[in-house]
Amino acid sequence: MKKVYTKTGDEGLTSLRNGVRVPKDDIRIEANGTIDLLNALIGKLRMMPEVGDEWKSYLQDIQKELMTVMSHVATPQDKSNPRTLHVNELTERMEQKMDEMMARMEEYTHFILPSGSLASAEIHIARTIARQAERRLWTVNREYPVDPSVMRFMNRLSDFLFVMTKAQLQSEGIAPEKWK
Repeated sequence: MKKVYTKTGDEGLTSLRNGVRVPKDDIRIEANGTIDLLNALIGKLRMMPEVGDEWKSYLQDIQKELMTVMSHVATPQDKSNPRTLHVNELTERMEQKMDEMMARMEEYTHFILPSGSLASAEIHIARTIARQAERRLWTVNREYPVDPSVMRFMNRLSDFLFVMTKAQLQSEGIAPEKWK
């Protein structure tokens, strides 16, 4: 890429994969924008020293898969995408990791406030953006079918981030702040 700007978006259009032009507020672009925001925040989490090294490879794998998901969302229906989704394997890994973490934690019977530490609050923000991205993908799915394994992955990702928040608090020796 020789230039970052192309001037082709100045009229409110952008390209899907394979050059198909769509409005910048097309739901596929909106969904990918939300996934991109989530990916950027996960990148920030990876750089936070408070977030333990055990999380870094999980978070990097999630980031890579989010990029692949965005590529698939941006692929027009009549075009193929050469990138292979690994969401099933990653979903399974997240479920296993959540089960391991939950086995080491006390059971929560209440909602917790997003707080406790900077790292846990940032993970909570990532969780809410993951939920938002999932909702955007359901909207996409109404008009442009999304692979069901992607939908499961996005749903499980927000669960994973919630459990990660609890584990982060535990690793910092901070009790979660209960709501009610």
